[in-house]
Formats: sequence, structure tokens, C-alpha cells
Amino acid sequence: MHYDISFPHLGIYLEHVGKSVRVFGFEIAYYGIIIGLAILLGFLIATSEAKGTRQNPEDYLDMGIIGVIAGIAGARIYYVIFSWDMYKDNLLDIFNLREGGLAIYGGVIAAVISVLVLAKVKHLSAPQIFDTIAMALLNGQMLGRWGNFFNREAFGEYTDSLFAMRLPLDAVRSSDVTEQMRRAVQQIDGVSYIQVHPTFLYESFWCMALLIFLFAYRKHKKYEGELFLLYLFGYGLGRVWIEGLRTDQLLLPGLGIAVSQLLAGLIVIGTGVALLYLRKNHKRMPFLKTEKRYEPMPEKIEGKKPPKTKERIFKFKK
Repeated sequence: MHYDISFPHLGIYLEHVGKSVRVFGFEIAYYGIIIGLAILLGFLIATSEAKGTRQNPEDYLDMGIIGVIAGIAGARIYYVIFSWDMYKDNLLDIFNLREGGLAIYGGVIAAVISVLVLAKVKHLSAPQIFDTIAMALLNGQMLGRWGNFFNREAFGEYTDSLFAMRLPLDAVRSSDVTEQMRRAVQQIDGVSYIQVHPTFLYESFWCMALLIFLFAYRKHKKYEGELFLLYLFGYGLGRVWIEGLRTDQLLLPGLGIAVSQLLAGLIVIGTGVALLYLRKNHKRMPFLKTEKRYEPMPEKIEGKKPPKTKERIFKFKK
């Protein structure tokens, strides 16, 4: 197998890009390292947001642990359901995450359900929690896509555009290679290469742009839950475009429709309608009321005692 990856039109040539690194005799996949880093940074972003919005950061540590476990399980279950032919003959492969196989929508759905349950149990505001974790989720998606880079997966159809990525044919799954790619195979020093859209890169940059927007807008939001709706709308909009380029789409059995593209379109429509409606009608819903500005939680309240959990939740200033 050949391990080089290049972006010829950008003049970028990487001669040896492995899938894992050996540490003290153990092989650790770069995919796992990147996911771990994304989770760690997600915790830091969420707890920092919590501190800046008068919430208890410890609540987010609790929710984060459960949410991460639920998210990874949901992402894997979603992927396996729509790729059942790959696992039906060897069920143990379902538990092998080293080669990738996590569908972000499954992870988000599972994480949302876990947040709703924990918010109910802890008597917290679910819309506020979703706003607090929106940027953490985007960070995870932005970084997580680079795991696809190391695994040579989640790429698009053949292209000769500026960002075209060149991969050795023997380094990718044969099921991801289309007839159009095979017709455009390039022979370089006796090695066969395909040239494709680096959709992981497109999505990573899209998430980064959306993350910057949410960071700038968060202090101007009109109601609790607005940031999360904007996240879903913006991310879904990007996925509608990007999924149309990919060759490894998960398809609805019997229909041949790309699941992620269909789901992304429905999310864009649903959240778009919700954003338009709530823009004018959010004041009718008291549970969506939010602060006008961020204000860090003081060490003590009125100089007498540490703040109670209930005093950490957003309260509307009169």
C-alpha cells in the first residue's frame, strides 16, 4: 500500500501519511486521537460558555460524559444500520471503530436525546443547554473530519479543481471508487492514483466559518435556543451541498436516496421555518427568555455565600 497524499494544484505533496502511530508498542489510530482531541476541546468550550452565562460548569461535565458515550454509540448505530451489508457477515466488526464508520447525524440525535433527558432530571433549561453546546459540537465536527483525511475516506467524485486531492488507488476502499474515477486514473511512477473532491476539507472549513459566526453572534441572540437552531440550519445547508459530492453515501434501502442529504434538507427547512417564526414570536414563550448580555458568575453573591446551582441559570434582568 502507498501512503502519499497530495493536492497537486496547491503544490502540497505529503509522502507518508499513516493511519496510526505506535506508542509504547500500541498502535493508536489517528482517527481516535483526533476524536479524543475534539472531545477535550468540546468540554473546554462548553464549560467556558457555561461560566460566562451564569451556569454551573459541573453540570456540563456530567452531561458531557453521558453525551459523548451516547453520541459515539448513536453515530455508530446510525452508520451500521445504513451500511448493514458491510457488517451482516461479521458482527464483531460493528465494534471496531479504528477504521472509522461514525455518522455525525446519529451522534447529534443521540446527544440531543441525552441532553433532553438530563435537563429534565436536573431541572435545567434545555434550550439554554443546546445553545451552550452548539459551538462545542461544531468544533467536534470541524476537527473530526480530519480523521477522514487519515483514513482516506468520505471523499467526493473525480475533480480537477483547485482543491483536488490525489490518492493512491490501493489506499482507498474499492467500494468508494466510481467508474468516473477509474476512467480518470493517473499512472505516476507505476502507481495508480485517483483525483477527488476533498469533501472532508470542505466540511471542516464550512464548520470553521459557522463556528466563527456563532461565536460573534452569541452575545446578540434574541432567545435561548437560537444559536442551536442557527447551528442546525447552517450545518444542514453545508451538508446538502457536500453530500451531493460524496461517493460513500449511506442510502435508504430500496430507494437509493442519500440519507444524510435528505435529512440535511429536512433540517434546513424545519429550522429555517422555526427561525423565521421565533424571530417575531419568541417573546410569547417565557422558557426561551434570555439575558441581554453575558455576565460571568461571581465567586460570591452579595458577599455572603457561594452561588447556588439555581442562581447560576440565566435570569432575565428587569
